[in-house]
Amino acid sequence: MQFGVTMFPADFAMDVVALATAAEDRGFESLFLPEHTHIPVHRDTPWSGGSKDPPPEYSHTLDPFIALGAAALSTHTIKLGTGICLVIQRDPILLAKEVATVDQLSKGRFLFGVGAGWLREEIANHGTDPRTRWRLFGERMEAMQAIWSEDESEYHGKFVNFDPIWSWPKPVQKPRPTVLLGGDMPASMQRVIDYADEWMPHPDRGEIPLAERIRIFHDLCLRAGRPKLPVTVYGTPSDPNAVEQYREAGVTRTVFRLPPHKQDVVLPALDRAAEVAARFS
Repeated sequence: MQFGVTMFPADFAMDVVALATAAEDRGFESLFLPEHTHIPVHRDTPWSGGSKDPPPEYSHTLDPFIALGAAALSTHTIKLGTGICLVIQRDPILLAKEVATVDQLSKGRFLFGVGAGWLREEIANHGTDPRTRWRLFGERMEAMQAIWSEDESEYHGKFVNFDPIWSWPKPVQKPRPTVLLGGDMPASMQRVIDYADEWMPHPDRGEIPLAERIRIFHDLCLRAGRPKLPVTVYGTPSDPNAVEQYREAGVTRTVFRLPPHKQDVVLPALDRAAEVAARFS
């Protein structure tokens, strides 16, 4: 099992470049950064945390691609990922270039965690109808794959449409950086099979226990003619008992959640996560 960490890279939290270096020094395999472009002041969509408003880090987070690009230049081995990139809020031609750029800067260490998001008002502010966001997501993923793999790429769909283009750089990783698709609903499993290389659920969401969800997911993989794809559990506590359950369930990567605070709070939390990870080395 591999071990990573994630933290909202808020403008009031520990410097993300320093965090990446500290995580690499402690032997972590990966660092994931989430994103929200903004939080609408007036919302009907509830936040899963239960309070009326999401915590301040949701609206104070740095752009993940710029932050990961900076981290790439200060690290050597740690993988750098989005957790998750909201594909439906980004132009696919620009996003294809952002992904390829970070993969180039990191010399092939980028992990492309993707999803469609939960905050409908945020989605709508980007000109996307939340009801058709997954159809848009699929077309944008296909369009980016064409851009990454072809010297002259084009795409013609209902939501994405462009004639032949030239666009470099291409990703270092071939045919693309590893794509991890988040999501905890049953439909997410099929989308992973259709568009991704790994599944990245939260461990404690949904009515079905994680081990059973993974079994169902792997059955779907085999029925679709794909191997049993890896599973990354995202946003986990630094609890060895939980990690042992993940390992027994067939999880391949555990990503510990760090608090978005200053260094004097984050580094002790990082050390605790490293201690737990060391038990399973």
